[in-house]
Amino acid sequence: MKFTEKSWEIFNQSIRDYHITNDVNAQINNPYSESDLIEHLLYKKNWIDTVQWHLEDIIRDPEIDPIEAVRIKRWIDKSNQERTDMVEYIDSWFLQKYADVEIQPDAKINTESPAWAIDRFSILSLKVYHMNEEANRTDASPEHIAQCQAKLNVLLEQHNDLSTAIEELIEDIAAGRKYMKVYKQMKMYNDDELNPVLRGRK
Repeated sequence: MKFTEKSWEIFNQSIRDYHITNDVNAQINNPYSESDLIEHLLYKKNWIDTVQWHLEDIIRDPEIDPIEAVRIKRWIDKSNQERTDMVEYIDSWFLQKYADVEIQPDAKINTESPAWAIDRFSILSLKVYHMNEEANRTDASPEHIAQCQAKLNVLLEQHNDLSTAIEELIEDIAAGRKYMKVYKQMKMYNDDELNPVLRGRK
Protein backbone atom coordinates (compact mmCIF):
# COMPACT_ATOMS: atom_id res chain seq x y z
CA MET A 1 0.00 0.00 0.00
CA LYS A 2 1.31 3.45 -0.87
CA PHE A 3 2.10 5.84 1.96
CA THR A 4 -0.68 8.22 0.97
CA GLU A 5 -3.22 5.38 0.76
CA LYS A 6 -2.26 4.27 4.26
CA SER A 7 -2.40 7.85 5.53
CA TRP A 8 -5.82 8.51 3.98
CA GLU A 9 -7.18 5.31 5.50
CA ILE A 10 -5.86 6.24 8.96
CA PHE A 11 -7.10 9.83 8.70
CA ASN A 12 -10.60 8.67 7.84
CA GLN A 13 -10.50 6.13 10.66
CA SER A 14 -9.67 8.95 13.07
CA ILE A 15 -12.47 11.14 11.70
CA ARG A 16 -15.02 8.31 11.98
CA ASP A 17 -13.89 7.55 15.53
CA TYR A 18 -14.23 11.21 16.53
CA HIS A 19 -17.75 11.41 15.13
CA ILE A 20 -18.93 8.51 17.27
CA THR A 21 -19.35 11.11 20.02
CA ASN A 22 -18.76 14.29 17.98
CA ASP A 23 -17.48 15.90 21.17
CA VAL A 24 -14.36 18.07 21.35
CA ASN A 25 -13.84 16.83 24.91
CA ALA A 26 -13.71 13.18 23.86
CA GLN A 27 -10.44 11.48 24.70
CA ILE A 28 -8.34 10.00 21.94
CA ASN A 29 -8.21 6.21 21.88
CA ASN A 30 -5.38 5.64 19.43
CA PRO A 31 -5.73 2.10 18.02
CA TYR A 32 -2.07 2.09 16.98
CA SER A 33 0.59 1.48 19.59
CA GLU A 34 3.78 3.51 19.70
CA SER A 35 5.59 0.48 18.30
CA ASP A 36 3.63 1.13 15.08
CA LEU A 37 5.21 4.56 15.11
CA ILE A 38 4.13 6.16 11.84
CA GLU A 39 0.56 4.84 12.09
CA HIS A 40 0.39 6.07 15.69
CA LEU A 41 1.63 9.52 14.66
CA LEU A 42 -0.71 9.79 11.67
CA TYR A 43 -3.77 8.89 13.75
CA LYS A 44 -2.81 11.30 16.54
CA LYS A 45 -2.08 14.06 14.01
CA ASN A 46 -5.49 13.78 12.41
CA TRP A 47 -7.28 13.55 15.76
CA ILE A 48 -5.72 16.88 16.76
CA ASP A 49 -6.81 18.36 13.41
CA THR A 50 -10.34 16.98 13.80
CA VAL A 51 -10.83 18.40 17.29
CA GLN A 52 -9.46 21.75 16.16
CA TRP A 53 -11.79 21.75 13.13
CA HIS A 54 -14.75 21.58 15.49
CA LEU A 55 -13.29 24.12 17.91
CA GLU A 56 -13.09 26.55 14.98
CA ASP A 57 -16.82 25.97 14.39
CA ILE A 58 -17.68 26.51 18.05
CA ILE A 59 -15.75 29.76 18.42
CA ARG A 60 -17.62 31.28 15.46
CA ASP A 61 -20.95 31.08 17.25
CA PRO A 62 -22.06 34.76 17.35
CA GLU A 63 -23.75 34.15 20.69
CA ILE A 64 -20.79 32.45 22.38
CA ASP A 65 -20.02 33.67 25.89
CA PRO A 66 -16.91 35.91 25.70
CA ILE A 67 -15.18 34.06 28.52
CA GLU A 68 -15.84 30.75 26.78
CA ALA A 69 -14.52 32.23 23.53
CA VAL A 70 -11.24 33.14 25.21
CA ARG A 71 -10.98 29.62 26.65
CA ILE A 72 -11.59 28.09 23.21
CA LYS A 73 -9.08 30.46 21.59
CA ARG A 74 -6.40 29.39 24.04
CA TRP A 75 -7.32 25.78 23.40
CA ILE A 76 -6.87 26.39 19.65
CA ASP A 77 -3.47 28.00 20.29
CA LYS A 78 -2.42 24.92 22.29
CA SER A 79 -3.77 22.67 19.55
CA ASN A 80 -1.77 24.56 16.91
CA GLN A 81 1.40 23.92 18.90
CA GLU A 82 0.55 20.22 19.23
CA ARG A 83 -0.16 20.05 15.49
CA THR A 84 3.23 21.57 14.73
CA ASP A 85 4.92 19.15 17.12
CA MET A 86 3.26 16.19 15.39
CA VAL A 87 4.46 17.41 11.98
CA GLU A 88 8.00 17.57 13.32
CA TYR A 89 7.72 14.06 14.77
CA ILE A 90 6.53 12.74 11.39
CA ASP A 91 9.41 14.50 9.63
CA SER A 92 11.81 12.95 12.13
CA TRP A 93 10.44 9.55 11.12
CA PHE A 94 11.15 10.32 7.46
CA LEU A 95 14.64 11.59 8.29
CA GLN A 96 15.44 8.39 10.12
CA LYS A 97 13.90 6.18 7.43
CA TYR A 98 16.02 7.75 4.67
CA ALA A 99 19.11 8.58 6.73
CA ASP A 100 21.31 6.20 4.73
CA VAL A 101 20.24 7.38 1.28
CA GLU A 102 23.13 8.66 -0.82
CA ILE A 103 22.17 12.16 -1.92
CA GLN A 104 22.92 12.81 -5.58
CA PRO A 105 25.23 15.73 -6.43
CA ASP A 106 22.44 17.55 -8.27
CA ALA A 107 19.78 16.82 -5.64
CA LYS A 108 17.33 19.60 -4.93
CA ILE A 109 15.44 20.65 -1.84
CA ASN A 110 11.65 20.80 -1.83
CA THR A 111 9.60 23.84 -0.81
CA GLU A 112 8.09 21.82 2.04
CA SER A 113 9.00 18.68 3.93
CA PRO A 114 6.99 15.46 3.51
CA ALA A 115 5.23 15.95 6.85
CA TRP A 116 4.02 19.45 6.01
CA ALA A 117 2.53 18.05 2.80
CA ILE A 118 0.92 15.32 4.90
CA ASP A 119 -0.42 18.03 7.22
CA ARG A 120 -2.30 19.48 4.24
CA PHE A 121 -3.41 15.94 3.35
CA SER A 122 -4.88 15.50 6.83
CA ILE A 123 -6.80 18.78 6.61
CA LEU A 124 -8.00 17.75 3.15
CA SER A 125 -9.48 14.55 4.59
CA LEU A 126 -11.56 16.70 6.95
CA LYS A 127 -12.70 18.95 4.11
CA VAL A 128 -13.78 15.92 2.07
CA TYR A 129 -15.62 14.36 5.01
CA HIS A 130 -17.57 17.48 5.91
CA MET A 131 -18.26 18.58 2.31
CA ASN A 132 -19.59 15.10 1.62
CA GLU A 133 -21.91 15.54 4.60
CA GLU A 134 -23.14 18.83 3.16
CA ALA A 135 -23.62 17.34 -0.30
CA ASN A 136 -25.82 14.61 1.19
CA ARG A 137 -27.99 16.70 3.50
CA THR A 138 -31.70 15.99 3.27
CA ASP A 139 -32.70 19.31 4.83
CA ALA A 140 -30.86 21.60 2.39
CA SER A 141 -31.96 23.23 -0.85
CA PRO A 142 -31.12 21.66 -4.23
CA GLU A 143 -28.89 24.68 -4.91
CA HIS A 144 -26.92 24.07 -1.70
CA ILE A 145 -26.55 20.37 -2.53
CA ALA A 146 -25.35 21.14 -6.07
CA GLN A 147 -22.84 23.75 -4.89
CA CYS A 148 -21.43 21.41 -2.26
CA GLN A 149 -21.20 18.52 -4.70
CA ALA A 150 -19.23 20.74 -7.09
CA LYS A 151 -16.87 21.71 -4.25
CA LEU A 152 -16.55 18.06 -3.24
CA ASN A 153 -15.56 17.14 -6.78
CA VAL A 154 -12.76 19.73 -6.63
CA LEU A 155 -11.59 18.40 -3.26
CA LEU A 156 -11.48 14.85 -4.63
CA GLU A 157 -9.42 16.07 -7.57
CA GLN A 158 -7.12 17.81 -5.10
CA HIS A 159 -6.84 14.50 -3.21
CA ASN A 160 -5.57 12.79 -6.34
CA ASP A 161 -3.11 15.58 -7.13
CA LEU A 162 -1.77 15.89 -3.60
CA SER A 163 -1.44 12.11 -3.28
CA THR A 164 0.61 12.03 -6.46
CA ALA A 165 2.81 14.93 -5.35
CA ILE A 166 3.52 13.37 -1.95
CA GLU A 167 4.33 9.97 -3.45
CA GLU A 168 6.69 11.58 -5.98
CA LEU A 169 8.42 13.56 -3.22
CA ILE A 170 8.93 10.41 -1.14
CA GLU A 171 10.25 8.55 -4.19
CA ASP A 172 12.67 11.40 -4.94
CA ILE A 173 13.95 11.44 -1.36
CA ALA A 174 14.36 7.64 -1.37
CA ALA A 175 16.36 7.88 -4.61
CA GLY A 176 18.50 10.81 -3.46
CA ARG A 177 17.08 13.15 -6.09
CA LYS A 178 15.76 15.44 -3.34
CA TYR A 179 16.93 15.92 0.22
CA MET A 180 15.20 16.91 3.42
CA LYS A 181 15.96 19.73 5.79
CA VAL A 182 13.67 20.23 8.75
CA TYR A 183 13.39 23.63 10.38
CA LYS A 184 11.72 23.86 13.75
CA GLN A 185 8.76 26.23 13.55
CA MET A 186 10.00 28.31 16.49
CA LYS A 187 6.55 29.67 17.26
CA MET A 188 6.93 32.77 19.42
CA TYR A 189 3.44 33.42 20.77
CA ASN A 190 3.49 30.40 23.12
CA ASP A 191 6.94 31.15 24.53
CA ASP A 192 7.10 33.08 27.83
CA GLU A 193 10.43 34.61 26.80
CA LEU A 194 9.60 35.47 23.18
CA ASN A 195 6.05 36.81 23.51
CA PRO A 196 6.46 40.35 24.89
CA VAL A 197 3.02 40.26 26.53
CA LEU A 198 3.81 37.06 28.42
CA ARG A 199 7.34 38.20 29.22
CA GLY A 200 5.97 41.43 30.69
CA ARG A 201 3.82 39.50 33.14
CA LYS A 202 6.63 37.44 34.61
